Amino acid sequence: MSPKLKFKVFASRLLRYFFQGLLILAPIGITALTLYWAFVTIDNIIPKEIIPANGSYSFLKYKGVGFALVLILVVVVGYLSSSFIIGRIFDLFDHLLERTPFIKYIYTSIKDVFDAFVGEKKKFDHPVLVQIYGIDVWEMGFITQTDVSSLGMEGYMAVYVPHAYAITGKVFIVPKERVKPLENISAGEAMKFAVSGGVTNI
Repeated sequence: MSPKLKFKVFASRLLRYFFQGLLILAPIGITALTLYWAFVTIDNIIPKEIIPANGSYSFLKYKGVGFALVLILVVVVGYLSSSFIIGRIFDLFDHLLERTPFIKYIYTSIKDVFDAFVGEKKKFDHPVLVQIYGIDVWEMGFITQTDVSSLGMEGYMAVYVPHAYAITGKVFIVPKERVKPLENISAGEAMKFAVSGGVTNI
């Protein structure tokens, strides 16, 4: 084998090993960076600049303390909200924010999104196939409203279709007969399939 051919074989193997390594390390690295970003963001909710260097609160400067305090706060608020009296106070505050001009649009939108994912009224748990652009073209989505007659659209429903490789999506108002429920897969599998662009096996 000539030196030129040997070099081509070596370069080809090197390139193949590079992409194999990238295929293994990229998902791990991106996942680790995302978790690290979330950790640092939550940990820095308490600005370190306002914490005295010496004193009883100096322990707040250590890494991870802010993150732990936020987790404890979330658990404590969740626990307190389950009691009758404190729960009524939270409900009153919730009602006040929902009635405050301008603030109510931001607050209710964020609240509805969180409620759709982790609340008692989960919205993204009804995966469907929906015809939008043509009779033989199907998109994977999730029913968010089974009845949109309040919009003057009798016999229609709201379907959220996520974008591939993104956290965004679109809401389509479509006739009910153009929606096909997916009974054989879970909502999580449907979301992975849609967001991954269809490359994830179901």
